[in-house]
Amino acid sequence: MTKVDQFESVFRAADKAVFQYEPVKIDRAVVVTDGTAEQAESLTNEVRRFLSALGSSPTYVPISGDRFSTVADLLRVVGQTDPELVITYRHLHSEGWHWGYGLGEYLDVLTQVSPAPVLVIPHPDANLALPHSLANTDHVMAITDHLAGDDRLVNYSVAFTASGGSCNLTHIEDGAALDRFGEAVSKIPDLDTSLARELVLAQLLKEPTDYIKSCRRTLEDAKIDITIQTTVKVGHRLSEYSTLIEEHDVDLLVLNTKDDDQLAMHGLSYPLAVELRRIPLLML
Repeated sequence: MTKVDQFESVFRAADKAVFQYEPVKIDRAVVVTDGTAEQAESLTNEVRRFLSALGSSPTYVPISGDRFSTVADLLRVVGQTDPELVITYRHLHSEGWHWGYGLGEYLDVLTQVSPAPVLVIPHPDANLALPHSLANTDHVMAITDHLAGDDRLVNYSVAFTASGGSCNLTHIEDGAALDRFGEAVSKIPDLDTSLARELVLAQLLKEPTDYIKSCRRTLEDAKIDITIQTTVKVGHRLSEYSTLIEEHDVDLLVLNTKDDDQLAMHGLSYPLAVELRRIPLLML
């Protein structure tokens, strides 16, 4: 390696993502159901209690099932309120919740088209919700495969965490991808396989760890009364997230769903949303 290469590596290593805190303000939220007006009102009251961390400022607007019968209808009704948050459950106007596959056509489109985040709660008739679901947001978890620099994800996670609660910022490197990298490196005679894998893994884990430290310092300076927890590791993402949710009694999972490069849902978001049916998901 030339001295120029060494200098560039040192310079790039010192270029760290620093968290920028921006309070999230939600003035209006809609609660979409496929039930009656009375059922929509009842669910709205439950959601209001669940999201007490947002304070008293949001106005919650219930939308009952008789107000839409197609995806286009739903988008029109929701759009008329211009909400900062949409709250609903999977398989609207469908019996698909009996089997648990997919999210249903309404939610598939809504999560990708709505400019506002969509909070997906367990289906009220499925009886799958964990005992603490919809009680409060004392334990929030943010998940991503590229945490460093994702200020929006962190800001939303912080906003939805109840005062005095904990927010777990989670970054899990794909173990299978690292194994493929190691196998490729092992076929290059000029590289030390063990050393290359060790150094790359250390850097991959260092970046999100440093970013979370930045989040913690910034939020402490801003006097935000929550505890920031750190989970940075290697593993099989879906199983790791499921385990972490149970271990930490997570009340709300926050994840990115939109991808600028494709119409489909971002990365692991779709399989996670399908599999993790027992707790609310905030899909950004």
